[in-house]
Amino acid sequence: MNLLDKYRAVRAASEAICQPLQKEDYVVQPVVDVSPPKWHLGHITWFWEAFILIPHQPGYQPCNPDYNYVFNSYYETIGARVVRTDRGNLSRPSVDEVYAYRRYVDEKMTALIAAGPDAALEQLIILGLNHEQQHQELLYTDIKYILGHNPLFPAWSDRDIDEERDPGKPGYLTIPAGIYEIGYKGDGFCFDNELAPHKVYLNEFQLSTSLVTNGEYLAFIGGGGYKNFSYWHAEGWDWVKNQGAGAPLYWHLIDGRWQYYTMAGLRPIDPEQPVSHINYYEAAAFAAWKGCRLPTEWEWEAASGHIRWGKRWEWTESAYLPYPGFAKAPGAIGEYNGKFMVSQMVLRGASVATPAGHSRPTYRNFFHPPLRWQFTGIRLAR
Repeated sequence: MNLLDKYRAVRAASEAICQPLQKEDYVVQPVVDVSPPKWHLGHITWFWEAFILIPHQPGYQPCNPDYNYVFNSYYETIGARVVRTDRGNLSRPSVDEVYAYRRYVDEKMTALIAAGPDAALEQLIILGLNHEQQHQELLYTDIKYILGHNPLFPAWSDRDIDEERDPGKPGYLTIPAGIYEIGYKGDGFCFDNELAPHKVYLNEFQLSTSLVTNGEYLAFIGGGGYKNFSYWHAEGWDWVKNQGAGAPLYWHLIDGRWQYYTMAGLRPIDPEQPVSHINYYEAAAFAAWKGCRLPTEWEWEAASGHIRWGKRWEWTESAYLPYPGFAKAPGAIGEYNGKFMVSQMVLRGASVATPAGHSRPTYRNFFHPPLRWQFTGIRLAR
């Protein structure tokens, strides 16, 4: 697929995710970590305007001068922006105006790509495509949170994206002690936090060949997992008490039966399905209850060629830190990953919400330990 066709396909995919929504759904922001779908559609359009068209297309006129303030996410280099918690207050621009903004920018981007960008600009466009794919995953998870916290539990669609029932064949894979090279190697795209390749020494360890299932997690709940402090980090135990937590996100005990909110509506818990929407505290506590632990991100990457992955973002025991030799790019692009390397944990793999072709064994996702609105799961190590 050539660059222009890929641009068109990625842009169309973002709108396809939103197609089942009612207009009222586009503006809801239940919590700070969830952005309204309308804001996502505007932000991923603003990215093309701010990073590609304004600096690289002579004479380009921005669609609306206010959009730089409205749709900038966290780029201090580019200027002031709407506070993250206020994105749900943006009744204007309207949904129709945001879609018109997309048409305006798409027309200009089509002309720019058709004219044949040089190699450096083409790499920046590829970064933009991957940025939009990241937001496609966020669109799925944010839409699920918005609808899943509506008291009526409305369906996004009659199609649930999370229909995966096979967690993998149970068992443990033994990885011998040795020196392993970690990080992205190759000529394709990767994010800067995957660079540079470096060697690590690993002791022998075992990694589960299957993900933890709903049925296994039900046993954890039934065994008092949320009532015994000894399984939890101190910070995690505080979270349990403060939140009154007793089950994964979207689980509801209704008339004595566990139900689970899916994007197709409320359904009975499927014990064979990999557990999902687990935060780091819960993943670590479950591992402790099983007499195991979570893998480090280096262990996960060393074993990734021998396990089935890609349906759940998998928590690791590794803090999100720079690799040896990591250097931030100059300007706004340098704000993309580096400034978040504090107080977060690494997840590896991908999820059912990850666009095809957007994952690889070296991909480093990262979230704060209490967060669980993503399709996150558990793989055990020992």
